[in-house]
Amino acid sequence: MEIAERTVNDVMILDLKGKMTLGEGDELLKDKINSLLAQGHKKLLLNLEGVPYIDSAGLGEVVRTYTTVSRQGGSLKLLNLTKRIEDLLSITKLLTVFETFDSEAEAVQSYK
Repeated sequence: MEIAERTVNDVMILDLKGKMTLGEGDELLKDKINSLLAQGHKKLLLNLEGVPYIDSAGLGEVVRTYTTVSRQGGSLKLLNLTKRIEDLLSITKLLTVFETFDSEAEAVQSYK
């Protein structure tokens, strides 16, 4: 998995590309988030448009990331969920936990 980062206003957007599975992306995401929090970034947006598949370990890492960011006074939101990821979040009732957006502009605006 690859993670590209970019900033829009004061929101750090992470563009994820590739499968998020056990040993493939879950550790990478954890390290990236911890690094960003250490640098003082509190407004984080995960763009999942390029993630074709996520398994339970990947999903667990997204939940852990959300908890870590929230505990540090930050905010983590999700952008561009694929149908598969949206269904997975719906089945696991996690769709009620995360704020999700289809539009990057709306997502960035929501942090104000």
